[in-house]
Amino acid sequence: MKIHEIRELIKLIDQSTINEFEFEDNGAIVKIKKGGQTTVVTSAPVVHHEVAPVVTSAPVATLERPVAAEVAAPVVEKEDTSNLHKITSPMVGTFYASPSPDAKEYVSIGDRIKNDSIVCIVEAMKLFNEIEAEIEGEIVEVLAKNGQLVEYGQPLFLVKA
Repeated sequence: MKIHEIRELIKLIDQSTINEFEFEDNGAIVKIKKGGQTTVVTSAPVVHHEVAPVVTSAPVATLERPVAAEVAAPVVEKEDTSNLHKITSPMVGTFYASPSPDAKEYVSIGDRIKNDSIVCIVEAMKLFNEIEAEIEGEIVEVLAKNGQLVEYGQPLFLVKA
């Protein structure tokens, strides 16, 4: 494999819900684990020379994680959120900001919402669950990205009541 192919693999796996990936080609084994390190193990000396740059470029995989962390951390901490209500995910699933890819988003920053306003969809096990605001106020921030995997209790929106 060429280095740009491995980088593409890292990006694709990082964006997916896969936690661990292993690939074998001509005696070379590439293992990628999320939240940890990228490990490349080779068993054929000929392949070793071709794959060896991956070991030196392993920080590329490590750089993918901090970039995501740097993007996520300031969103929550860039202002005092103690006076804001958090709309959280009631389940593990995939966050969707609109009812279909070509449709307008349910809500965006600055929109006024009511208790029964639908703010997003969380897909879990092929079921699309509409999430209601359960509070009246104004959307201050959207914390999840369209298509992102969200956890139970993860904040999705900040609302000024």
